[in-house]
Amino acid sequence: MELLVVGSVAYDTYKTPFGSVKGAMGGAAVHAALAASRLTRGVAVAGVVGRDYRQADLDLLACQGIDVSGVAHAAGRTFRWTGKYAGDMAQAQTLKTELGVFAAFNPVLPKALASPKFLFLANIHPAVQASVLRQAGKPSFTLLDTMNYWIASQKPALLKVIRGVDGLIINDQEIRQLTGAGTLAAAAQKVLALGPKVLILKRGEHGASLHTRRGSFQVPAYPVDKVLDPTGAGDSFAGGFIGHLAHVKATDERRLREAMLYGTAMASFNVEDFSVRRVLKTARPAIESRVRGLKAMITL
Repeated sequence: MELLVVGSVAYDTYKTPFGSVKGAMGGAAVHAALAASRLTRGVAVAGVVGRDYRQADLDLLACQGIDVSGVAHAAGRTFRWTGKYAGDMAQAQTLKTELGVFAAFNPVLPKALASPKFLFLANIHPAVQASVLRQAGKPSFTLLDTMNYWIASQKPALLKVIRGVDGLIINDQEIRQLTGAGTLAAAAQKVLALGPKVLILKRGEHGASLHTRRGSFQVPAYPVDKVLDPTGAGDSFAGGFIGHLAHVKATDERRLREAMLYGTAMASFNVEDFSVRRVLKTARPAIESRVRGLKAMITL
């Protein structure tokens, strides 16, 4: 198994200026795994769902070549998020969060998933991320995501788990909160000093940046004609990023920079339709076309 994605499997209900969905497939693990599945084989998901989760949705993931044997079934309701977007849709307004069975999520990895070559720890409690790390053997590359809530409430535990991973993906507001640094450059250096070899800063419509001990690399957002739904774009970016690394089986500087382009391309597809619809319809030729377009944008 090449890549294990650990995180939320959810149902989302929300409205944007362009439409709405109710009970749509969502969750960080779903968005990331689907994006990665467009780039590499051997993707698996570990998460938890309730009795209300539709078997057809698990079958849909399986049909994309995603191993769902790590998705546990528990008595209760699946994690559900309700929200809305307004204006430029830069940030969602959460109206309701029902954790359901996700509140007690603490996975025990099946033997078949316990030695992934690449591991993405999506936005979940740092203690759960640490538990998965202990079970996952020695992946070639581990990428971790987090959010402002964990930085504020679980900072010591979060810092400890950050020291044990190869890469951290975070946005510019969160990294300022995490480090207390006045500039993003100073904040990046503080994170790299903690132990990770790779830092990715997500900056929404302004693109993303890669920071390593060898320097920085900036990628603009891919220009799309219409942004209908930004939900899951960051997770699609992460899935595209680590999915490319798993495909090429390398994490050198050149491959990391390439992965930034693939992550950006996958995020651009994600925002073009609601939920997972656009990513499901995305084929490799279209991805490569957007990667070429991004290369043209950053090359003299």
